[in-house]
Amino acid sequence: MTAELTRPWGLRDRVRTSAGEIATEVLGAGPPVVLVHGTPSWSYLWREIAAPLAEKHTVHLWDLPGYGDSRLADGKSASIALHARTLAELVDHWELDAPALVGHDIGGGAVLRAHLIERVPARSIAVLDAAVLSPWVTPLVQHVQRHPEVYRTMPSHAIGGIIAAHLNTATHLGLSESARAAYLDRFAGPPGQRRWLDQIAHFTEEDTVEVVEALGEITVPTHVIWGEHDQWLPSGTATRLADLIPGARRTIIPGAGHFLTEDAPAEVAAVLGNWLGSF
Repeated sequence: MTAELTRPWGLRDRVRTSAGEIATEVLGAGPPVVLVHGTPSWSYLWREIAAPLAEKHTVHLWDLPGYGDSRLADGKSASIALHARTLAELVDHWELDAPALVGHDIGGGAVLRAHLIERVPARSIAVLDAAVLSPWVTPLVQHVQRHPEVYRTMPSHAIGGIIAAHLNTATHLGLSESARAAYLDRFAGPPGQRRWLDQIAHFTEEDTVEVVEALGEITVPTHVIWGEHDQWLPSGTATRLADLIPGARRTIIPGAGHFLTEDAPAEVAAVLGNWLGSF
């Protein structure tokens, strides 16, 4: 398969898992790498990263359950624990031995939980602005969790404005109009806004307690990458996280916010490409 996806962005394949029907796609050829996005995003986050990596790697993309074009099964909650289990199922589905695992935001937490708790083998790990160390639930999300009915009964235009304002703080340089639309369209109108609130309802730091306790057990090469101007998870968190993982490398991306693949896609692609090419 070529390293290019048709626009508008969307993953063409579907895989049934215990979490629901997952949108996936595989690009390129070479050592396998799995890219795991976070919130409030979808695989679109990797659009400037996937093609460069696919020049030398087989890149596996997917939308988390309940995100992007993936469908969450009835009775399932879109938690980090569920995402980690789904990642384990996809690795089995793709018949991967020990892929490189790359995760952003809660995707970083899912990658580490998949490796440490679900026992998914990895050749190497890279986490970007990862939701792992407490506190990673942002103040806005905490407020929504404390007052769910206030937000669920809020007029559509008002909750839409809150989602948009929150997204504005995800980058340091600001989003292009097309990128802004690609993220916000997923949460448009009452159905999309309910999806956003359902996702938030299941953010819990309990899912990463076991992960943090086990960080010292990581033996594969690990790279902690962070945006210098992350307003959600300050860059000092990168140092804290790297210090807990034996031999971990730490890289701060200048001029980038939490969505560092939006602020500095070329720099992130180069850092990841060099890292992945080392193993």
